[in-house]
Amino acid sequence: SRASGGVPDERMLGDVAASAAYLRSLTSSNGKVGAIGYCSGGRQTFIAACRLDLDAAVDCYGGFEMDHGPEGEKGRMWGLGPLAPDLNCPLLGLFGNDDGRPSPEQVTALEKILSEHGKTYEFHRYDGAGHAFFSVDRPAYRVEAALDGWQQILAWYGRYLAS
Repeated sequence: SRASGGVPDERMLGDVAASAAYLRSLTSSNGKVGAIGYCSGGRQTFIAACRLDLDAAVDCYGGFEMDHGPEGEKGRMWGLGPLAPDLNCPLLGLFGNDDGRPSPEQVTALEKILSEHGKTYEFHRYDGAGHAFFSVDRPAYRVEAALDGWQQILAWYGRYLAS
């Protein structure tokens, strides 16, 4: 369940790989596949972008990317810094500067690793926004950050997934 961290990473990778293969097999496909995720889904998108053959990825405030998950989840939700050198596709990251998971310092640490390894990425950080700033049905929703975030997502996918 989502409350316990979602599906295990290896199962998620199998699901994403199968989904990407299916999408690429469609006659209407241009052969390019992207992934997007929010919170734990952002973390999973980052893992998929490092382990699978994707063409673009969008990580929206992926939790526990640079630290371990909550007590009891340490075996499942491990920090992703060691995976960053294996990033296989362009990565867009959208983060709130008022977030604690990931914190601005953790975003900076991830950005440093990606930069040191010459990875294609672009991070946008939003003042006054915390975790879940895209969630229209939560008090955390921040309209300005979300609207700009959608513009960034559309431009990113247009750049890397268009024919």
